[in-house]
Amino acid sequence: MSAERERLNVVLCWHMHQPYYKGPEQSDYHLPWVYLHGIKDYSDMAAHLEYNPDARAVVNFAPVLLEQIDDYAGQTRDWLEKGTLIRDPLLAALAGPGLPLDLESRTELISACLRANERHLIKRHKPFERLAELARRMLEDDQYVSYLNDQFLADLLIWYHLAWIGECLRVHDIRVRSLQAKGQGYSVADRRALVELISEVLGGIAERYRKLAKSGRVELSVTPYAHPIMPLLVEMDSAKEALPKVEMPQLADYPGGEARARWHIRKGIEVFESHFGFRPNGCWPSEGAVSEPTLKLLEEEGFRWAATGQQVLHNSLCAAGKGDQLPDNWVHSAYRIHDGSVNLFFRDDGLSDLIGFTYGDWHADDAVGDLIGHLENIADSCRGNPSALVSIIMDGENAWEYYPSNGSYFLATLYERLAAHPRLRMTTFSDYLSEHRDASPRLSSLVAGSWVYGTFSTWIGDKDKNRAWEMLADAKRAYDRVITAGSFTQDELAELERQLAICEGSDWFWWFGDYNPGDTVSDFEKLFRRQLAHLYELLGEAEPDYLSQVFASGSGDPALGGVMKKSD
Repeated sequence: MSAERERLNVVLCWHMHQPYYKGPEQSDYHLPWVYLHGIKDYSDMAAHLEYNPDARAVVNFAPVLLEQIDDYAGQTRDWLEKGTLIRDPLLAALAGPGLPLDLESRTELISACLRANERHLIKRHKPFERLAELARRMLEDDQYVSYLNDQFLADLLIWYHLAWIGECLRVHDIRVRSLQAKGQGYSVADRRALVELISEVLGGIAERYRKLAKSGRVELSVTPYAHPIMPLLVEMDSAKEALPKVEMPQLADYPGGEARARWHIRKGIEVFESHFGFRPNGCWPSEGAVSEPTLKLLEEEGFRWAATGQQVLHNSLCAAGKGDQLPDNWVHSAYRIHDGSVNLFFRDDGLSDLIGFTYGDWHADDAVGDLIGHLENIADSCRGNPSALVSIIMDGENAWEYYPSNGSYFLATLYERLAAHPRLRMTTFSDYLSEHRDASPRLSSLVAGSWVYGTFSTWIGDKDKNRAWEMLADAKRAYDRVITAGSFTQDELAELERQLAICEGSDWFWWFGDYNPGDTVSDFEKLFRRQLAHLYELLGEAEPDYLSQVFASGSGDPALGGVMKKSD
């Protein structure tokens, strides 16, 4: 067997996703994370792949993220060219030229500029650290805020955004370096220059990834349109396959769920094609949530592969009576279900979680060395099996703020050493399948679940999550009734379908639950009710009284209910 065939296949799959933060119609963005991650993580990840021509990766985009990036790029461009108001309070304040005058708005603005990783984004920059310290003192009694002048606010806004700039831009862009060197006393022209940079970066993200895909360095894949948990739409009782005693909402099933899941798949493909110019081969179903019926839908819509979490495979093998006799490296393979044609890849939870939760505090050389050591051990145990594959799948944006320099040292070292390693082969899922046709073993059945614990407990089973499902189902029944009886134009129907889709997104349910931090639960709970209310408004229906009442609150530790979760 040749040395080339002895190399262990390794896939790095980065999932890029942000919830839909914009309020109904033309209202403001409620949280700024789309554009902030755009100038930091989406830009940096593209740069690392551009700088390492021998590296390979899969990058998955949620369509609602692509649309929001486009919207920000368009809004900033319109502001620069026409002076049109930017519909994000934080970015609009940076653009100026004026700053809010009332105490409440100034207090909110200052609080927003403190939402950053203390160690790696605030304390890294001494001018920002000093501004943040003063801001916190002022917020102890918001009456003091009125004594802070516009120059303080301008400098705080500039430094907040500079801290969020990606490391590759920080090193190579003269505008960023000049603004950092100035340190304080920023002018309206400085603020405009930073908005110009932000607009340029956001406007170029899709094209950069398209070029990487065209060159063969990256495989781009997609998630269903608004990031729904498809198995729960198709068959809500699928939650019981991994958790038989889970407490369910008071409804038999989500009305018309299979048709809605198919709509999300097709709309996701449509948005993907409009951005990148080709049809994707693969799908990371929202949160890796899979079931046999949803894999059938993906197959019918032409997907060649999908991916999910390791625990889903473990549950499925145990259900088939193989739990006590798992083969070596059971997770390091693609599988097919029954006679299906979709190849299913399973996340190596241990290796993925090391990157997501452990290596941030390590020196980059040590972290990469440790990861490669694990991969070499797997290569040893897979010797003689050329179809073995390790799937490292994780959040592509949120981990890096816990690393020095936005993970730049780690990622650069990782790509360089993996690409050069004589026993490891960086590849993509589609390239792997092209070289290993019919290598995927068959599973007799699949236990429905997600990458989080192998269950759907993050999205159903808690009283607040269940209440949200009941509210959503009420809205869907009203939607079905009105659509059937009414007469709508094609544009009106498209708007209604999209608004319903936004309400069906997974992120609302992720955040509901008392174990999550109160402020974040409040943000998502209010916006969820607003989105449902707007759906009723578009339907011409009176919204239920309960949409004016808070139904979910949180009191958990932010560290235990954040944007990332460990798989076990």
